[in-house]
Amino acid sequence: MQVPLYQAKAEFFRMLGHPVRIRVLELLQDGPKPVRELLTAIEVEPSSLSQQLAVLRRSGIVTSTREGATVVYALAGGDVADLMRAARRILTEMLAGRGELLAELREAEAAAE
Repeated sequence: MQVPLYQAKAEFFRMLGHPVRIRVLELLQDGPKPVRELLTAIEVEPSSLSQQLAVLRRSGIVTSTREGATVVYALAGGDVADLMRAARRILTEMLAGRGELLAELREAEAAAE
């Protein structure tokens, strides 16, 4: 039985729903990175990072290659970087709107005093 597209999309976004996974994807936008660099940048326990990398790898959103004793991770495609940039733009717009609302509230409060 085929999964409806909306359900598949919900599962995809649920897979993205962890701060460590999002941070990994942000870091990988600049190119492939060895696990040790990811650990340094994210500052989580190695076991936690390993678990989150496994989720991303199983989903097919990142790839891993072994270079000697080092495992290097990379985004599976450019669309992932595009998605991360789009998310950043959307969030920026949302927060800018809240900032404008906050400024209006402060002005109204000052005028009421």
